[in-house]
Amino acid sequence: MPELPEVEVVRRGLERWVSGRVVAHAEVLHPRAIRRHVPGAEEFASRLAGRTVGAAQRRGKYLWLPLDGSDAVLAHLGMSGQLLVVEPDSPLEKHLRIRIAFADGGPELRFVDQRTFGHVLVTPLARAAGRDVPEPIVHIAADPFEEHFDEDGFAHRLRARRTEVKRALLDQSLISGVGNIYADEALWRARLHGSRPTATLTRPKIAELLGAAREVMSEALAEGGTSFDSLYVNVNGESGYFERALNVYGRRDEPCGRCGAPIVRESFMNRSSYSCPRCQPRPRGVAA
Repeated sequence: MPELPEVEVVRRGLERWVSGRVVAHAEVLHPRAIRRHVPGAEEFASRLAGRTVGAAQRRGKYLWLPLDGSDAVLAHLGMSGQLLVVEPDSPLEKHLRIRIAFADGGPELRFVDQRTFGHVLVTPLARAAGRDVPEPIVHIAADPFEEHFDEDGFAHRLRARRTEVKRALLDQSLISGVGNIYADEALWRARLHGSRPTATLTRPKIAELLGAAREVMSEALAEGGTSFDSLYVNVNGESGYFERALNVYGRRDEPCGRCGAPIVRESFMNRSSYSCPRCQPRPRGVAA
């Protein structure tokens, strides 16, 4: 699933190609794509027609296009969602779900989603964590790149969770944008095992972990994100290349770049966790 760097790459593309334009009309080709827009496809399209699109925004893994007035088009890419900017006469994609055309007759915005886990809706904005965000995501915490991200508050809440540190990093109500890939990479950089109890973390170690998360996601953003297959692409249909720079994720049995020990894979919440057994020793008393 796309994480913060991948969604930010898409946001930047939308800002360049879509922001400031007026919607001519929208077409919903698959109802599941707007399943959270309760009024349905016709109302979705009518809410968009004639509206001017503002600067593309993001919080964590969610992105949205503000509309003139107090609404926004909110999108979550899910497992395979793609927001593509293409010429109106381009062939229709096999898994095309939504088309948005603009009054200037230029490139249109298409939502393509093979697995249909992603969704798009028009929703009012509300104030949360220092900024206006779409109402359905007011419970989502600020991400570590936001101006209003509270590092002291994050450290306090992290220690109070009484859980494992990787589970806490994936809790979008605590810190948004971090998923399985960048959690593993940040933990490796901070030399922490994912099962380390959050209550045992010192403030300096939490600051180090947060810095590692920012660092690895910044590096990923510079490479266009991480693409393991053709499902994640930017608005021009191009893949990211950070997969080549991953230190542990997906590197089972490969030597750790820091100490040479073979990377191990463990089951975690119906997913996988990757770590170095030497650099990131399992806490004492915590079973594998």
